[in-house]
Amino acid sequence: MRYTHLKNSDVDVSQLAVGTWAIGGDSFGENDDAASMSAIRTMLEHGVNLIDTAPCYGNGTSEKIVGNALRGVDRESYLLSTKVGLITSANGYDRDSSFKNIMREVESSLRNLRTDYIDFYFVHWPDAKTPFSETMCALQLLKEQGKIRHIGVSNFTTEMIEECEKVAQVDVQQPPYSMVDRSSEDLIKWGYERGIDSFTYGSLGAGILSGKFRELPKFEEGDVRGGFYDYFQEPKFSRVQELLKVMDDIAEAHDKPVAQVAVNWSTQKEYVGTALVGVRTDAHAIQNCETFEWELSVDEMARLDAKLDELKIG
Repeated sequence: MRYTHLKNSDVDVSQLAVGTWAIGGDSFGENDDAASMSAIRTMLEHGVNLIDTAPCYGNGTSEKIVGNALRGVDRESYLLSTKVGLITSANGYDRDSSFKNIMREVESSLRNLRTDYIDFYFVHWPDAKTPFSETMCALQLLKEQGKIRHIGVSNFTTEMIEECEKVAQVDVQQPPYSMVDRSSEDLIKWGYERGIDSFTYGSLGAGILSGKFRELPKFEEGDVRGGFYDYFQEPKFSRVQELLKVMDDIAEAHDKPVAQVAVNWSTQKEYVGTALVGVRTDAHAIQNCETFEWELSVDEMARLDAKLDELKIG
């Protein structure tokens, strides 16, 4: 496993992190909770030290699975990341990063995760109804109380982060980033220069960069991949298939799975702190961790970047 030292947080994290949106069971199809817990423990056994979750992933389900998976594991041996401010509602999700709601949600997350403190606490999405100053005051208070160690923001712009930092230091951020979504690359580089390291999500493009989808899939109703991502819509889907041909060649040359090409591409970018990758089975956990037994060459990185520019992906 490779590790990155986060500057503002002053802590070392594995360049691969456990992403747990899918195990919430409400967005990516059915989930086997026991298999998910085993996969999380397997990732830890192979050097991963960061698990990321959120209360809205299955309305608390994901956090509870993570909490159960970590029972009996030395608390000092891993880092927990969860979020606040995105609440499941009858209409989908509501945003609430008010002082009152943050104080309510943190207690729920601590119970779900079976822990006394959260290492990284992210504001999940900007809340237009609540001043950033109010949100940051709440997070700073939680930090002083020892309930959280580091403050993070997810899906924020540079301007929003600068406004937040008028009240408290932003330690980390969580933007999307992969070969099929480079929309946040400038934001990630901006943060890197200021010590705000990035936990990038969507590292495998909801699975499309694993090579699993070679024909346009028809997802069941409620599966987030059918609407949240544009990778599974034309014309982008066909362009991604052209990218996969290059990824196939590189994977074959190394005798490695295509997914490992995608993860190495992200984590070999110096400005990426860690890449969140979903995992639901021990086999996938081991495959993900084996990514770090090899690296893409400079020429291979350049070849992939050139193909992305040619296809205008991301």
